[in-house]
Amino acid sequence: MLAVIAVFGMTAAHAQTAKSTKKSGDAKVTKVETTPKVDGAGMLFESETIDYGTVPHGADGKREFVFVNNGNKPLVITNAQGSCGCTVPTYPKEPIAPGAKGVIGVKYDTNRNGAFQKTVTLTTNATEPSKVLTIKGNVMPEEAPKETPKS
Repeated sequence: MLAVIAVFGMTAAHAQTAKSTKKSGDAKVTKVETTPKVDGAGMLFESETIDYGTVPHGADGKREFVFVNNGNKPLVITNAQGSCGCTVPTYPKEPIAPGAKGVIGVKYDTNRNGAFQKTVTLTTNATEPSKVLTIKGNVMPEEAPKETPKS
């Protein structure tokens, strides 16, 4: 019995539960979300991959990776490095408090045509000190200028 209480206590200590209630027609639907907790600093991303889909040549290449520090200590990001010069990341320079959200910005150069898959590597003080995020998509070729009729 004591072992069951210990396991339950450890599980409760390592998970944060949030309830959200949404109306669906006349019925209420309650969804329980569990965020794993870590000892130290942590990074839990909404998504570790961003798919741009198919975008026009020269389109806005800015996107954001949103994360939460799911640890019990402040998270410090010391570096963010794109896999090439066409992928430029930005990151918060100040520590992210436990439970707080943060954003890693990334700008891809959409003046380059064709399919792409690039990475952003983060260096942090988190329990997993190196994290790799991925962007992918396809940039359509630039439209040829329309010829003007000659008079």
